[in-house]
Amino acid sequence: MIFSSAIFIFGFLPFFLAVYYLAPRRAKSWVILLGSYAFYGWWRVDYLAVVFGISLISYLAAQVALYGATERRRIWALRLGVTSVLLVLGYFKYTMFILGGLGDLSQAIGGVGITMPQIILPIGISFHAFQSISYIVDVSREDAPPARNIVDFLAFGSLFPQLIAGPVLRYKDLADQFRTRKHSVEIFANGIARFAQGLAMKVLIADNVAPLADRLFALSNPTAAEAWLAAGAYSIQLLFDFAGYSAMAIGLGLMMGFRFVENFDAPYTSQSITEFWRRWHISLSQWLRDYLYVPLGGNRRGTLRNYVNLMLTMVLGGLWHGANWTFILWGAWHGGWLAVERMFGAKGTKSVWPKSIAWPATMLIVMIGWVMFRAQDVAQAIAIYRGMLGLHGIALSEENSWQIQNTEITALLLGFALSLCGATLVSMTAHSPAVARRFGAALLMSCACTALIAQTHSPFLYFQF
Repeated sequence: MIFSSAIFIFGFLPFFLAVYYLAPRRAKSWVILLGSYAFYGWWRVDYLAVVFGISLISYLAAQVALYGATERRRIWALRLGVTSVLLVLGYFKYTMFILGGLGDLSQAIGGVGITMPQIILPIGISFHAFQSISYIVDVSREDAPPARNIVDFLAFGSLFPQLIAGPVLRYKDLADQFRTRKHSVEIFANGIARFAQGLAMKVLIADNVAPLADRLFALSNPTAAEAWLAAGAYSIQLLFDFAGYSAMAIGLGLMMGFRFVENFDAPYTSQSITEFWRRWHISLSQWLRDYLYVPLGGNRRGTLRNYVNLMLTMVLGGLWHGANWTFILWGAWHGGWLAVERMFGAKGTKSVWPKSIAWPATMLIVMIGWVMFRAQDVAQAIAIYRGMLGLHGIALSEENSWQIQNTEITALLLGFALSLCGATLVSMTAHSPAVARRFGAALLMSCACTALIAQTHSPFLYFQF
């Protein structure tokens, strides 16, 4: 069940909201918990045990880390809690990657291959793990209050609007909202508007651009036009797919009285890579900063160590996205550019690039990175890069040009226009809710009807992470 499906829009969501608003205040966390487990269990009931297990470990570890009788016990509770969550994440996400590498090494030295286990990655486990780790660490540091009871924390850990693909929430940002939150017609209407606009980003733009990107990335020898069109199409697909999900999650949160953090702020208007990471996937960027970059030493241990910390943080951020060399190289690419910009004095929104080339240089770096991020393997990325250099010709080939649909080009151009002018649907709803409410309901119904008539919907891209 995904947010853009008819079963969610016309079935699960209305039923959940009806039960939620009819329930007394003291029972709302139970409604959230049971509703979220039903939402997740729609995919696989057995993997609810993973979600529950990680939440339970995190809750107990944080309790001991805060209230343990001795300092030694509190420290070990913190270490064991974080390690346990990482081990669960590592088993599901990286076992096959590690064993595959060991198998290749064994065969290279004349040994036998390694039998690969069949491990299905639980959707959303990376987001759930990061949120759980932040809770353990924040509570142990007394930077966040502990959950008032285990039901609140289990509800937080399984909160269905963002359980699958973020934003990455921290309990300290929602602790007061679990105690008390405001419900009103205005807030609910804002939620509908944000959800509707996120749905439009997904259904009308991302899903229409996706077939174009898929076809072009599948080419073994793309021309320059095909390779650059592939990179551009995926750049728009990813932004409107992921930012669309985040907008829908924020909208659903508002319908329940929660205010989630914003996750995107017109990232394709950035004037540097440093600025880009302040605008793209903001909740992940802040998590990496606070729980990786700063603990590694940040910029407090000398210039060279600062560059190493930037690189290491981004490489680990890339690895978080998936067990593939493509993600590692993508993280290293961004980490390297962050280090270069820091070397020349970049900080905050200050760009080190000459004004005339700041935006095109940033977008070129971002698009080159997205090719590696999207590719199935390094070889596929290299094929696209070769095409971008014109090594297989320049113009669109006849066998591919006829497959391009008008709807694909229209959605692509609309996506570019919205993202490049800075007036993306996400930022517009964040700053002009009164305007958004006027067409939110109509847009919701039109997008829902579009998805219903098509009878097809693609999973959000970040489900795989």
